[in-house]
Amino acid sequence: MHLFYTPILHEQTVILPEEESKHAIKVLRLVKGNFVNLVDGSGGFYKATIEQDNPKKCVLRIVETVKQFGYRPFHIHVAVAPTKNIDRIEWFLEKATEIGVNQISFLLCERSERKQVNLDRLEKVVVSAMKQSVKAYKPVLTDIIPFKEFIKNIQPDNTYIAHLEEHDRTPLHRINLRDSACVLIGPEGDFSPAEIKLAYEKNIKPITLGNSRLRTETAALVACHTLNLLYEMKIA
Repeated sequence: MHLFYTPILHEQTVILPEEESKHAIKVLRLVKGNFVNLVDGSGGFYKATIEQDNPKKCVLRIVETVKQFGYRPFHIHVAVAPTKNIDRIEWFLEKATEIGVNQISFLLCERSERKQVNLDRLEKVVVSAMKQSVKAYKPVLTDIIPFKEFIKNIQPDNTYIAHLEEHDRTPLHRINLRDSACVLIGPEGDFSPAEIKLAYEKNIKPITLGNSRLRTETAALVACHTLNLLYEMKIA
């Protein structure tokens, strides 16, 4: 299956972005009359035929449309402090997109070693994983934001903080899920006691991801996978 990404599809005739056009014509050697598939990142899945096989602007004509392709009646949000080694957070983005996630936010915490991210580069990782796993919904990426600011705007009823302090914590797989869930994952040095205290004051609930001490990106992926399983069992 040849699958391409192009956002905001409203017309029957579509011009692929130059990078996607080059891949279609120069790499895959597709020609006029060949059929391809498109996703728009908002749930649209399209079948199209190549009208002009130009490697700079490949022109397609949509012949079949499926709306809300792969729609899931729940919302998974992972807010994570990006790791010092950005390759590790890119790995998480790739795998979380393949498994299924609606939104990923980046947190700037007291113990964060990375204070900024290249959102354009990370968007490309997500788009590639979305196409590879044949998904029509692209996860929303939110640029890095201070932890204190982030928790001001969350819904505490469906937000959970995973930390390593010796507090009473509920295993994530035992929580009573609502239609959406947000899990907060701290940096390599964990959330600070002050940040945990702030979360508690906001009525964010503490959780544990198991007995093992996990790397940041592993913890974020475990949270994503666990939430997917819980929701799938809930709607089964």
